[in-house]
Amino acid sequence: MTRRDMISGIGMLAAAAPAANAAASDAAPAGFRLGVASYSFREFQRVLAIKMIKQVGVTDVSVKQDFHLPFTLTPAEVTRAAGEFKRAGLTIVSLGNTDLKSTEAEMRKYFEHAKACGVSMLVAAPLHETLGPVEKLAKEYDMRIAIHTHGPEDANFPSPKVVLEAVKGMDPRMGLCMDVGHSMRAGADVVQEVANAGPRLLDMHFKDLKDGKVAASQCPVGEGVMPVVALFKQLQRIGYRGHVNLEYEVEGDDPMPGMLRSLGYMKGVMAGLAG
Repeated sequence: MTRRDMISGIGMLAAAAPAANAAASDAAPAGFRLGVASYSFREFQRVLAIKMIKQVGVTDVSVKQDFHLPFTLTPAEVTRAAGEFKRAGLTIVSLGNTDLKSTEAEMRKYFEHAKACGVSMLVAAPLHETLGPVEKLAKEYDMRIAIHTHGPEDANFPSPKVVLEAVKGMDPRMGLCMDVGHSMRAGADVVQEVANAGPRLLDMHFKDLKDGKVAASQCPVGEGVMPVVALFKQLQRIGYRGHVNLEYEVEGDDPMPGMLRSLGYMKGVMAGLAG
């Protein structure tokens, strides 16, 4: 299938998604919203990725800069590129994942880039020793820093517990982006960790796994072992007001079928909670 064939077929796929897709596209009984991480469309350039995001039926997106809003852009190019999302009816809710592992002077460019994009949250991968300078920059730029959990392979922040311990007592703009798949693989009770995080939960990357220990077992949401209903109920309980961003890391050349099934399931769960 060529990319032209794929795009021409997207409309048919969207039409075949569950009816709950349309009815619950913005359903947010507890205040949280569904979005997507643009990393799901990493094989596609920005213009095409924007078209595909619109087709999956969400308006909020966490943009992976390396692929869709790179740091190498000039200020004028940043304004134009970010404007492409806005003109398409999409809201950039965060940028990331962003490495914050260098000096304060070097990290400052990432904060400047985020401000130029009109964004107030960085999904980040810092080091424990860079948290002080990161907190300083977060205050200066009024930027929320959502530290991303990367699972057992990550020596710095593998799980929500490690993140929450590290930011305890820090500015409230310092918090957690809980990747539920990576957190599960690190042995976390993902439902309980939502409660443990409370207001420190700033963002969420969502995926499902056939095997809770195996990254390569990722599957459409609702077809694995992720406790989706329990997670959404827990988000309701804590009054979460952030985003649940689908990050579909498999089938990079053809993500639409799996993403539509995932979002159809997630929207159906939200509609059920609302009802």
